[in-house]
Amino acid sequence: MKFGKEFAAQMVQEWQEAYMDYSKLKSILKDILRFKQQNKEPLTMATTTTTTKGALNRRASLYRAFSGLTNRYKPLSAMKNNEDEVILVSAVQEGGVEGDYQTLFLMSGEEGGEFEILFFRRLDDEFNKVLRFYKKKVEEVMLEADELSKQMNALIALRIKVDNPVVKGTDMVNLADKGFSSNSSSLSHSHPINGGKQGWTHMDVIQETEMSNEEEMKEIDDRHFRPAPLDVLDHVKINVELETPIATLRSVIKSSKSDLSFSKQELRTAEEKITQAFVEFYRKLRTLKSFCFLNQLAFSKIMKKYDKITLRNASKAYLQMVDKSYLGSSDKVTKLMGRVEDTYVKHFANGNRREGLKTLRPQAKKERHRITFLYGFFSGCSIALIVAIIVSIHARNLLKSQGRDQYMVNIFPLYSLFGYIVLHMLMYAGNVFFWKRYRVNFSFIFGFKQGTELGYREVLLLSSGLSLLALAGVISHLDMEMDPRTKSFRTLTELIPLFLLIMCISLCLCTSLQGNMSSNKVTLPDFFLADQLTSQVQAFRSLEFYICYYGWGNFEERSNTCEESEVYKVLYIVVAIIPYWIRFVQCLRRLVEEKDTAHGLNGLKYFSTIAAVAIRTIYSHQKQKTKTWLVLAAATSGIATMASTYWDIVIDWGLLNRNSTNPWLRDKLVVPHKGVYYAAMVLNCVLRLAWMQQVLGIQTVPFLHKTALVAVVASLEIIRRGIWNFFRLENEHLNNVGKYRAFKSVPLPFYYEYNADESV
Repeated sequence: MKFGKEFAAQMVQEWQEAYMDYSKLKSILKDILRFKQQNKEPLTMATTTTTTKGALNRRASLYRAFSGLTNRYKPLSAMKNNEDEVILVSAVQEGGVEGDYQTLFLMSGEEGGEFEILFFRRLDDEFNKVLRFYKKKVEEVMLEADELSKQMNALIALRIKVDNPVVKGTDMVNLADKGFSSNSSSLSHSHPINGGKQGWTHMDVIQETEMSNEEEMKEIDDRHFRPAPLDVLDHVKINVELETPIATLRSVIKSSKSDLSFSKQELRTAEEKITQAFVEFYRKLRTLKSFCFLNQLAFSKIMKKYDKITLRNASKAYLQMVDKSYLGSSDKVTKLMGRVEDTYVKHFANGNRREGLKTLRPQAKKERHRITFLYGFFSGCSIALIVAIIVSIHARNLLKSQGRDQYMVNIFPLYSLFGYIVLHMLMYAGNVFFWKRYRVNFSFIFGFKQGTELGYREVLLLSSGLSLLALAGVISHLDMEMDPRTKSFRTLTELIPLFLLIMCISLCLCTSLQGNMSSNKVTLPDFFLADQLTSQVQAFRSLEFYICYYGWGNFEERSNTCEESEVYKVLYIVVAIIPYWIRFVQCLRRLVEEKDTAHGLNGLKYFSTIAAVAIRTIYSHQKQKTKTWLVLAAATSGIATMASTYWDIVIDWGLLNRNSTNPWLRDKLVVPHKGVYYAAMVLNCVLRLAWMQQVLGIQTVPFLHKTALVAVVASLEIIRRGIWNFFRLENEHLNNVGKYRAFKSVPLPFYYEYNADESV
């Protein structure tokens, strides 16, 4: 793989604009090379063929001066050539502070020198951009390190308060109350570990590994040990309650002084939050170190390419400047990483360095061949079952059977539920595939832990496995005639859909219990999931039908009276409204929290959809259609459709920007083909009009039963949602890129009541 592609592949996508623009500098070098090739001597250009040129180049290399087996050896001629300087690099002083770097090209008088001047000008711009960004991020992590240090002070004081440990017969609470070790150490600043009056504190840099003399270290610990002071708890507010409205209200009323009755649950919650903060902080440090290394490597590569094209020796001087600059000489991040590792191992890994580093440095997820094999096997079996079902229907002429209508009314809605789920999973698998292909950081946007997100292969495995089970149930459930002796269908066969549903619900419950509960604040994963539910309205109605059919219907004879029940009709509307109502409440919640009127407008959009769905459903259930309800259904559905379509394209996708460099799209696009965006906008508008099937009274289509038509319309909405998913996350990703937002904020358990500039 060429370096340019490898460089782009290893970038932090949210920081891509802060990296050196390698491709732009490489294009300038191509211009220099093209100019030199066009201005070669005619004799040289027409001497030999390409093959002969290659042979001459190889032969000429035999007579080139030997560079030595080590870099320390330089021939005298090379030393003389180095005296001929090509560039001068210096830092511009601004108010006594070292500012941007500038390169002076000394060979500007040569032919084609203007191209090389342009190259170094762009090179300086890129280096200064990288340097400013790196300095800014280092300053940010140093401030975060100080905040984490204060959090650790409070955590250790809380540990002493809750655990009340006794060491060598001494009560640590009483000893800590006497005020020993008044100075708090910091992650971002080193302190002496011996010989000082203050002794050792809990954040001092310690060596957790390879202690050759454990007894000596233990003796030193005993001599200098001082517990963390408890007076820090007089200045902090503990924020470890569950994030619910009631708990939030209690935290405001509750006193934050040190006479609180601290519990072990509070301590565990505080430790969990600080652990998460350390893991995220360490990931940020690793990313920052990688950013520094990759850019240094990129500058080295581009300068060597420049030397090769121009036959000059400018890389040495420029790379010396890079090494001496803040980018190459600062070791703050490396030292801070060491302190974080030592602190985490000591306080959260019980001194086990291997386990601690395993948590701080999670391994990349490995692709397993058995997953690919299994989803391929399941998919092949599913296709075979589909073919078998089609052959069976034609061979037995089931489409013209007397029990066809009975089957479509009672059995088809049961299995269509699994069809909706499988289709949605297939669309999500496609989303994941294209998100990864176009480097959309969906795992960060959704807040997945590194290595825990499902790839498209895992999603395909789940969907193909579910489809295999559902299709196996269908092919065993194709009986259209009752048993003439019992005048009923076989009970076990009729219960197959119910068994499948119970199995799916059980798996979903087990998965949800293992996951973390969402916080009180509404974030993108919350409303993204709720949006998925709005496209599964027919699936929720199928669940309602399951309850009615198996609870009050006669499933042994495939008959039900659900459509005749007024309660069922009311619940049919309520079930369809619930997903939209969840989104409506989420919008109101965000409006209250963020004071952004856009969330209020979004809430109105969902409220209009609620009205449209309710009126449209009432109209479809009327035996005698009235024009009043027809007008109401058409009007509310039309308003909801226009509002939703506009919001999809303009707000969620960020498209239809008249002043964009890409006509009617947006300035930045992830997919290189613009036609994809135009096609997606048109398709979204068309699929949004699927509701017209109900308003226009289109209940049947030739060779398609009414329930099958409902399933087709529901499937079109799921497909539209799958398309929406890709462009919605693409727009969110580009917003993160524009704001350099590459890390999630982790809530800390403590915050200090006095100003942050005062020492504890």
